[in-house]
Amino acid sequence: MKFTQVALLGAVTVVAAQQHNHLHRHPARHGSPVEGRDVAAVTTTVPGPVTTVFELNGVDIPYNDVEKGLKDGKYVLIGDTSSSVAPTTTSAAPTTSSTATPTSTPTPTTSSSVVSAAEFFQKAKASSSSTTTSEESTSTPSPTPTAAPTTSSTPTPTPASSSESSSSSSESSSSESSSSSSSSSSSSSVGNWPDFPSGTLKCSEFPSEYGPISVDWLGFSGWTGIQIPSDFSGDLSSNTPIVGLSTAPSGQGCSPGSFCSYACPPGYQKVQWPLAQGSTGQSIGGIYCNSNGLLELTRAGESQLCGAGAGGVEVKNSLSKNVAICRTDYPGLESENVPLDTQPGQTYELTNPVSADYYTWEGSATTAQYYINPAGADVSDACCWNVPGSNLGNYAPGNIGVGVGAGGVTFISMFPNHPSNMDGTMDYNIKITGDNLIGDCSYTDGVYYSNGNVMANGCTVSFPKGGSALFDFY
Repeated sequence: MKFTQVALLGAVTVVAAQQHNHLHRHPARHGSPVEGRDVAAVTTTVPGPVTTVFELNGVDIPYNDVEKGLKDGKYVLIGDTSSSVAPTTTSAAPTTSSTATPTSTPTPTTSSSVVSAAEFFQKAKASSSSTTTSEESTSTPSPTPTAAPTTSSTPTPTPASSSESSSSSSESSSSESSSSSSSSSSSSSVGNWPDFPSGTLKCSEFPSEYGPISVDWLGFSGWTGIQIPSDFSGDLSSNTPIVGLSTAPSGQGCSPGSFCSYACPPGYQKVQWPLAQGSTGQSIGGIYCNSNGLLELTRAGESQLCGAGAGGVEVKNSLSKNVAICRTDYPGLESENVPLDTQPGQTYELTNPVSADYYTWEGSATTAQYYINPAGADVSDACCWNVPGSNLGNYAPGNIGVGVGAGGVTFISMFPNHPSNMDGTMDYNIKITGDNLIGDCSYTDGVYYSNGNVMANGCTVSFPKGGSALFDFY
């Protein structure tokens, strides 16, 4: 599970200098999620999903209060800064006589004056991992609890701002958020796909013509994950928590009584998940294979399988080799298997979910989490569960976090993949450029910089509506 910290400043005329060591932590998975047993069972530990909690001086602040404060000009969003004045925004925030107490972030010795600023921090809400058992046996510890899709021959449309990779199976961004009280918002943009005919298509058919892309190296006929509840009536209108959730073993396709997850093209993400979620905090995503062996939509009011993000975030590969970027499959098995295989000289859209309108987990907003792999790694080796020392997948050296937060502001972060990979580094540099960016964030020679300062825990930038950001791998 990963989380992101974001700062908010109370609107004041002068702001005290503070160095904001904003940690963008999405606590990673520890080792393989599947443990081999000498008995006929597979035990799967599912980490809790990404959640967003706004905190001010140790007190959780409701999202609506934060959003209202931004709209009213009471708060100004910033990135990681150590300057003695607040970063400029596209619209000046009105001054106010109400100021908040400073946080415990360290203050530089070169501070100039006077009025302290309040800060909010986005953090992960603790959730217990759940352990379930399936009926399949395994003789060796298998690090792949996710479904392996078959490559789709149907071309999938990509957003206008992105260029296509040479491999269609490697282009994808999928939903990463998860929620037990899932949003039924129909705000997701529709791609060039027909509405999905719920209850018509056989579960044995991967629905590539409706948007999803096949991930053919996981062993599950194109799907990114298959979850099997032991006690589910099949009533998709029910919000009764689902118990006894297990993961299908490799080689099994989408079968009756299971939820089947999938990946979407760059700039798009999965928009299907059931109202009912795991009884112990597991996220469940995808479409449902009913008792008749037919695929059903799981989200009321949403007839598409893939929906567009907010846009505005792209990644450019200026290297001579590919770079595999792997998004966590939320809601679902929460594996790093939603692929985007960036090719040399090409630019792609990085899906930017609107947290307030998208999947929520136990009432908390979620964002997108990506794993950044070393240059030249094959996407089939990178975008899957891996092992310590591989420097790939859940042990990749770096992460990117993306999402639209309160007030329509997009937050972007880069950070090391700790504690899963404490020593790993990318073998290339990364810079973030764009329009109306607030803050400066880069990765050079294995070191993260925020506004020119070395930041061991990574860095953050943000931009308001109408802005943009480009990750340049060079």
